Amino acid sequence: MRLWITGYRSYELGIFNDNDPKVAVIKYCLENNLNSLLEKGLEWVITGGQLGTEQWALEVAEKIAMTNFELKTSLMYPFSEFGSNWKEDKKIKLKELEKNCDFSAKVSSRPYESPQQLRNYQRFMLEHTEGCLLLYDKENEGKSRYDYEAILRHQENNDYFLQTIDMFDLQDASEQYQEIQSYGLHSDDSLL
Repeated sequence: MRLWITGYRSYELGIFNDNDPKVAVIKYCLENNLNSLLEKGLEWVITGGQLGTEQWALEVAEKIAMTNFELKTSLMYPFSEFGSNWKEDKKIKLKELEKNCDFSAKVSSRPYESPQQLRNYQRFMLEHTEGCLLLYDKENEGKSRYDYEAILRHQENNDYFLQTIDMFDLQDASEQYQEIQSYGLHSDDSLL
């Protein structure tokens, strides 16, 4: 199975650096979901390079792929020059993630020109994956709402898997993660 992973940008979650404790919880939740999906045939994690969910998902998938050699990662940029206006440290991190991926490419060879490029990117991701793991809660809308709505429209005519991680899931993951930390335990090959 080829899986698109997307969701909230870091700023939408009030996260402004990778040392925020929320990042560890989100990665823990993503890791648990990916390990579960591996048992159901997950072969590829395909995502964009947005700050937040997409980059965290790549970090988690790349860590898992170090011991599960069947898992591959792909970074698909929606347009050329993606991230070119970011601060230098964020550009470096994106390049490092790309370097570690099994595949990377741009859906549009042109720099950002219009929202149509983002719709084309959504369509590309939907047509080249069998499902999506989406960090999104209908009660806390963000830019991921557009992906959620596109997935629902796609499901009307296609067999397409959608698994969401909502705020309740993150709360559960936070409690599990805190319990693990309080006992000084680590999950098998955990990132955290």
